Amino acid sequence: MNKIIGAGLLLISQLVFSQVVSSMPPNTVDKTMIKSFAPTGILRVGINLGNPVLAGSSDKTAPQPKGVTIDIAKEIARQIQLPIEFVSFQTAGETVEALKVGTLDLIFVAIDPVRGADISYTPAYIQIEGAYMVKASSPLRKNEEVDVAGNEIVVGKGSAYDLYLTREIKHATLLRSASSQTVVDDFMKGKGNVAAGVKQQLESDAQRYEGLRILPGRFMVINQAIGVPKSRPEFEKTTAFLTKVIAGLKTSGFISESMKQHGIHGAKVAE
Repeated sequence: MNKIIGAGLLLISQLVFSQVVSSMPPNTVDKTMIKSFAPTGILRVGINLGNPVLAGSSDKTAPQPKGVTIDIAKEIARQIQLPIEFVSFQTAGETVEALKVGTLDLIFVAIDPVRGADISYTPAYIQIEGAYMVKASSPLRKNEEVDVAGNEIVVGKGSAYDLYLTREIKHATLLRSASSQTVVDDFMKGKGNVAAGVKQQLESDAQRYEGLRILPGRFMVINQAIGVPKSRPEFEKTTAFLTKVIAGLKTSGFISESMKQHGIHGAKVAE
């Protein structure tokens, strides 16, 4: 019975989401801006599979990755009337590097001042929480107790959490894992005494092991936004256009319905 109810709610969510999409007319856009935005005539979008809130890897029944960022990217492509190409990466840092060298036109990434040197951001569309995880036997009970000499925090190399903690941590030591997905595995192998990352990722990883707990609250709020390269001649117009698109997707309910459709919890639509 619960499975039937769950399937029914999913179908209703999908129908509502489809109605939201179909009710949004394509934007009238500047052709010069579009040429700068997608110079190949195809909108090339970088997808970070390392953040389960934003996207998930494909499977045999779904040849493309799926998630909130996929839905947003498809809607942008629809509004500018261009074909779309998704390029998947395991970390946010990899998407940033690909954007810098010009092989991508658009990425979904956390707003960060270091990355902002090369990337122009829209306002945030989703807010995600960063959390700490420790072993059940750890004496640590609060986030404020982590930044103490002798503590070692394991974090995904080049992630938003790495960039943030690099600036904020004064006494503890940062130990970098290859990616956000490998943080808990490295932690369980004996690396560090605190794991840091997206709360949803940590909760998912904790199900694979015993004797772990997440410290209450959060150590940071991560504002996820669309990023485009500042190296493009019309990047300011592109950012302004995408800002308008994101505002429309938030107020129309598009993003919230997409989150429901993909079963995203613990994150919220940015204000």
